[in-house]
Amino acid sequence: MKRIAVNGDQAVALSWKQINPDVCASYPITPQTIIVEAFSDYVADGEVDTEYVCSESEHSSMSICVGAAAAGARSVTSTASAGLAFMWEMLYIAASMRLPIVMTVANRALSGPINIHCDHSDAMGARDSGWVQIFAENVQEAYDNSLMSFRIAEHPDVHLPVMNCLDGFIVTHAIESLSPVEDEAVKKFVGEYKPVKPLLDWRNPHSFGPFDMPDYYYEHKYQQAMAMKNVLPVFKEVASEFEKMTGRKYDVIEKYMVDDAEYVAVSMGSTAGTLKAVVDELRKDGHKVGCLKVRLFRPFPYAEIAKALEGKKAVAVLDRVISFGAVGPLFSDVRSAEFDNRIHPRTVNYVYGLGGRDVGVEDLKVVFREMEAGTAKTVNYLGVKQ
Repeated sequence: MKRIAVNGDQAVALSWKQINPDVCASYPITPQTIIVEAFSDYVADGEVDTEYVCSESEHSSMSICVGAAAAGARSVTSTASAGLAFMWEMLYIAASMRLPIVMTVANRALSGPINIHCDHSDAMGARDSGWVQIFAENVQEAYDNSLMSFRIAEHPDVHLPVMNCLDGFIVTHAIESLSPVEDEAVKKFVGEYKPVKPLLDWRNPHSFGPFDMPDYYYEHKYQQAMAMKNVLPVFKEVASEFEKMTGRKYDVIEKYMVDDAEYVAVSMGSTAGTLKAVVDELRKDGHKVGCLKVRLFRPFPYAEIAKALEGKKAVAVLDRVISFGAVGPLFSDVRSAEFDNRIHPRTVNYVYGLGGRDVGVEDLKVVFREMEAGTAKTVNYLGVKQ
């Protein structure tokens, strides 16, 4: 297909149209509303035969997806911020029932005070719910990650729900050039949904969501943990197939001028693109710097990150979320990954961009300057007004 100009929400809706899921349950919340608005147009125009359900809340949206997926339907939804928080109970149920629901999360700050702009507090709060979490840098990645999410979620070694995360307004509303995959190629790549033990298979009845006593609860959590562990090789397998189809190469992390760098900044989401521009500018001035993007946050790619950061002089980890009374979640995972390395670089945390606070090239140059000078504290607040 020819290149088109769309925003991130429209790109996700297009991916859903090409996949034609069985059920979409939706409830509007900024900045993801464009996704379900655009997809509802496809439904109304007869371009898909998806059963589209306008629910009365985000909790209901996920409840509908849980019921539909358990019945054997390929199910999708999207949300943001307080909407994700309102789904809280159902997030854990969807994961524990091993339902391959795909949900786009337009990352947005959580109240209060109320704020509709980007940070990662919504997805970070859900990081231990049992969902796979993939973060997109730009519109193209939002679209590509959406296509790959279905393959990962429905893989027989995984069968877990997936969050396709994209930064609110920065990616959801930014109009960029997109190279879509041909419709038939998408259908072939994603394939037909083959449900496992569907609830409506009355000849082979199964119990869903029963009361789990201590005799079995632990074993079921262990099975989830093993399924999450399987995501890493499955992600690489799916990404390899995707590269053959599109020429676009993805992995669980992305290194940019990291191999020979002495100082490395680590980030997720749209900030990775800005960091690349910073690295380009500083390299021209002779600074040996690089940046590393974490694409797959859950499960966390410990081995890949440890290998990429071994031997560096210093590492700065950027968290677009604040963890009150503790360090940032990305920071703690990165430092944990480095623990088994023979040489530990000085690793510091930068909290930034809360509530949509802009972070530009000059802001991020501060991170590298403080790393090189050795003046960064363990936890730093980038761009806060003193």
